[in-house]
Amino acid sequence: MANDWLILADDLTGAADCAIAFGRRGRAAAVMWDEAVDLSDHQLPVLAYDAASRGLSGAAAARRHADVLARLAEPGRILFKKIDSTLRGQPAAEIAATLLHLTSQSGPALGVFAPAFPATGRTTIDGRIHVKGRPLEEAEVWVREHTYPTAHLVEVLATAGIRGEHVSLATIRGPDLKAIFAKLAAEGDVVAACDAETEHDLHLIAKASLLASRSTFFIGSAGLAHALAGLDADSDVEPLRIPASALGTLIVVGSLAGASRAAARELAATGTVEHFAVTATTLLGDGADRARLAADVMRRLSAGGDALVEIMMDDKPNMSLGPQLAQALADVLAPVAPAIGAFAATGGETAAALLSRFGVNGIRLADEIEPGVSLGLTLGELSFPIATKAGAFGDEQSLIRIAERLRAVRTQGSFT
Repeated sequence: MANDWLILADDLTGAADCAIAFGRRGRAAAVMWDEAVDLSDHQLPVLAYDAASRGLSGAAAARRHADVLARLAEPGRILFKKIDSTLRGQPAAEIAATLLHLTSQSGPALGVFAPAFPATGRTTIDGRIHVKGRPLEEAEVWVREHTYPTAHLVEVLATAGIRGEHVSLATIRGPDLKAIFAKLAAEGDVVAACDAETEHDLHLIAKASLLASRSTFFIGSAGLAHALAGLDADSDVEPLRIPASALGTLIVVGSLAGASRAAARELAATGTVEHFAVTATTLLGDGADRARLAADVMRRLSAGGDALVEIMMDDKPNMSLGPQLAQALADVLAPVAPAIGAFAATGGETAAALLSRFGVNGIRLADEIEPGVSLGLTLGELSFPIATKAGAFGDEQSLIRIAERLRAVRTQGSFT
């Protein structure tokens, strides 16, 4: 019998790429965000919630998670705490808040922590995260922003006072894994930090721990979500259908990740989109440039053409401006919303700011275009096909594939 799930994430793209792991296997799944959301209004078997906590301090992120869990955690739903696979944000503080909530509700809990996402080059070896075979500490994303002095999972957990137990790759692949999880579950108030190099390793972790105790919860990225979803029984879900649209696709690149910037260049070079390169000066100003941008994008979309809007930054970007720039772009493009035939965004912060400004408060998930890229239909004031992608995921061709898939969906009125 299939389980019901609550996925609690720190950003929008992460919430979506975990939920679609279940959605593509026949489970009805949606992503929501909004202080007023109530699970009683959305009785889907898989519901993901974006707590939008990645940019908060540890204390503030913990409080937000505690508040969300108090509102949304229901008996009978298994909890999946989604974290960034490169440890951005405040995962330790959020895990601590989750442990505290579960302990208060049902006694000592076991967290199964497996952040690996092999399909995107993230693995965990000897308790440390690696990106494409190199230690996380050497990766672009860590150099640009990191919260902890080390990427060793047990040491990261210790920063929030959490007892972590390393589960080695040899143990994951050995005969005693289920017994080890059962032992840790009996002890409680502990997080098992698991190595994983392959999707099969994640399958072994999921299979051995899913029924370890009624207070077991899961911590990871979409790699672990796919492993857990693979253990659930499939059920039939009515395919999503929409009226075909002659309006164009709006594609927004707000992430600073090199993968997204390279993909934007490749998409622009195809000549299939009109490229709007927007500077921080334009977004933070109040002159005619903002109105001109909105009018030009509206013209392109209304004529059925695709528009690529890219926030341009210099080689040493001011990271603190990220939320401000995302909100400014959302304000600029708000008048464009009625002309959107489909939408794609890289970076959860950018996607959330724009969608909220458009009156969208959720996404009903339909498919996965590629690992880490979910496809669905917006919920709220506007309904259009949407693809979301974490900034560092994908390759130089990702945005081309996303644009082609969205063009097919909006012109044919079908997600299949």
